[in-house]
Amino acid sequence: MKEALLFDQGMLSENDLFNPFALTDVLTEFSGEQNQTIIHFWQLPQTLILGMKDSRVPYFDQALRAVQAKKYRLVLRNAGGLGVISDPGILNISLILPKDSLLKGSIDEGYQAMVDWLTATRFGELGLEVGEVADSYCPGKFDLSINGKKIAGIAQRRIKDGVAIMLYLSVTGDQTFRGEVVRTFYQSGLKDSFGNDYPPVNPASMTTLNDQSPFEVSIPVVKTELLQAIDYRDQTAELKQFYQLTEYQRRIEKMQQRNLLIQEALNDL
Repeated sequence: MKEALLFDQGMLSENDLFNPFALTDVLTEFSGEQNQTIIHFWQLPQTLILGMKDSRVPYFDQALRAVQAKKYRLVLRNAGGLGVISDPGILNISLILPKDSLLKGSIDEGYQAMVDWLTATRFGELGLEVGEVADSYCPGKFDLSINGKKIAGIAQRRIKDGVAIMLYLSVTGDQTFRGEVVRTFYQSGLKDSFGNDYPPVNPASMTTLNDQSPFEVSIPVVKTELLQAIDYRDQTAELKQFYQLTEYQRRIEKMQQRNLLIQEALNDL
């Protein structure tokens, strides 16, 4: 496989919440055009990242306010799926590939590439299980668990000839509280319909990688383990070139427009 390019954004500020979503799209398109594998790491301060379906809960404004009361920011992302938490103990990891690198081009093949990458690290020795955890937040076929408790979820986004396989990994921190934040969103947004057509979030269904590991795990440890399992070249210093692209600015503007929905809902209260 061609040497991967690494772009590590680290911890972004509360003023840059839209940045990683716009950058992921730009990098995905670039990957397809250049036949180039890309690794993208990023983190956000305490934020509930909502999917478009989440914006359709009947009491959306009340759900937003309930999350704000728990000191979490809110972002509506540019893709489907359901809500996930991002905070200093969560690492967001994207493995971005040209479509042609997937032999069958199937969606499951993309997900499996992320699973295989994580399994190739020391964490693969912890008994990673793949399969939906229905009462977790953002449940999916390729949820990753240890001892029956979910530590990560995987999503996928395809743009032109590029594929972004995106994993949120609970590394450290209070995962029970994260689950309570998401559960509060759905309870407030659905009321008596909680659990219908949206996950009946059970905070006890999830855990962190550190809590399940016999050795101490941190965000830097996870990055090191992943990078040792792949050939890469650090291009983080070149990120400014992507920020200057017209396409990047266009995608930032689309995120801003989409997130007016949150501001309007909060203003209606």
